[in-house]
Amino acid sequence: MNFSLISPMPELAERIEREGIVQGNEILKIDHFLNHRIEPRFMQRMAREIAARLRQFEPDMILTAEASGIAPGLMVALELDIPMVYGKKYHPDVEVPALSRCIPSPTKGGEVKMVVSQKYLTAGQRVAIVDDFLSNGRTAAALVDITKEADCTPVAAAFLVAKSFKKGHQLMEAAGVPVVTLAQVDALVDGKAILRKA
Repeated sequence: MNFSLISPMPELAERIEREGIVQGNEILKIDHFLNHRIEPRFMQRMAREIAARLRQFEPDMILTAEASGIAPGLMVALELDIPMVYGKKYHPDVEVPALSRCIPSPTKGGEVKMVVSQKYLTAGQRVAIVDDFLSNGRTAAALVDITKEADCTPVAAAFLVAKSFKKGHQLMEAAGVPVVTLAQVDALVDGKAILRKA
């Protein structure tokens, strides 16, 4: 595991500890600054840090999922000066273009179908996946699968926040995709987020 890829970004870690709302031992709500209400300058600083960590992988495309991945994905793409495409989420009964995966949705319940138009992923591209959260890794794994199906190479997967007590990180490693994170939550206990310090 490359610690420089997962070293905490102090500003984000401090905000999670100070402002995060913990529900039970599974849910961390930081949507008031991360993915519902977005602070553009803060998002820009996080994207700059993600981009710095991703440069070594030489991506030429960012791939993310709607809706929460669009803001960090777009800002990272801007920092790297490369295009971004996002997987659209549709109801699973809707017929869609060829590159699609059904993924369980813990927030919406049931499954959603995520679709990327094949014309936006060109064979041979080096794709970095960017999203807001890594938890169980189902969305990230679907994006990796779509990338491979398009004959592209998933070079890394970057997340603003990762729940290290879930299986997402291990899922990405098993797929051979390096993981980049700015904050790792080791546990949610007694209404508090316990973050990895180094």
